[in-house]
Amino acid sequence: MPEPAEQALRWATDAVGGGVRVAAVTGLREGANPWLLRFEPADRVEAAVLRLGDPADPEHRRRFGTEVAALRVAGDHHQLPAARLIATDLDGAAAGALAVLTTVLPGNSRIPSVASIGRLRGLGAAAAALQSVPLAPRNALPLRTSPMADVDFAARRREKGTTALLAAAEERLKRLPVPGGPTVFVHGDLWYGNTLWSGDRCTGIVDWDSAGAGSPGIDLGGARFDAVLMFGLPAAEQVLEGWQRATGRRPGQVAYWDVVAASRTLADMAFCVPALHDQGRTDLDAGILGQRRDAFLSTALSRLDADGR
Repeated sequence: MPEPAEQALRWATDAVGGGVRVAAVTGLREGANPWLLRFEPADRVEAAVLRLGDPADPEHRRRFGTEVAALRVAGDHHQLPAARLIATDLDGAAAGALAVLTTVLPGNSRIPSVASIGRLRGLGAAAAALQSVPLAPRNALPLRTSPMADVDFAARRREKGTTALLAAAEERLKRLPVPGGPTVFVHGDLWYGNTLWSGDRCTGIVDWDSAGAGSPGIDLGGARFDAVLMFGLPAAEQVLEGWQRATGRRPGQVAYWDVVAASRTLADMAFCVPALHDQGRTDLDAGILGQRRDAFLSTALSRLDADGR
């Protein structure tokens, strides 16, 4: 993908101010958008992250609106490791594209092949930090009832094919009410690729375009499921332990939210392999991911049975 257009770069430098110029541009996702911009002279702002989108695409406009709204909420709660907004252009009039410019967070999102207990518990603690922020549904941050709530995985499975286990999970969820209770701030796509780390310390959460208001179980279930995909079934319990240590309590409806998280997949897990390889996990393939997904989902369904749900 080509680098950002000159108009977008001018918009970014004007937003930073101080007579800076863009000295380097680096793609952060598979070598492309969003972009890390490095400036000279660096005495005002050394670097910033520029995310661009198509103003003619309604989906892009909606996602950018959610991203900005979420970053504004996060900016009001300093326990959340989120970037700070520098400038936004949500109609593309100034930047020539939808544009969000933010500060740069420390750390990196590369996923190790083996996770320490500290890092697994750190992911649980990150989910716990989010649930500490009460939030009612609002414009651009709607009610969420699952991770990646704006993607219709059930429809895609009907088109591409499913498995008996996924079909059983889908039917079970149809028969169960969504757990109630107060809603909190949810990221909506909390996986290792959307977190930044320095050692075992989570230094940042990025990509907020699936955020909204919902149950704490959405992010906890999503984090537990991702840990299993990355590291195997026992990893989920360490994520839960990190959440419990941070909150001082046990979450409700863990099995339900585990089923919800694992149901946000396709029968063939190849769809998520490129993103994992981009984060350094070239050892993972669709077969391994499918086996781990099925083990996690089978366990969650069994726990639902034990809970009488």
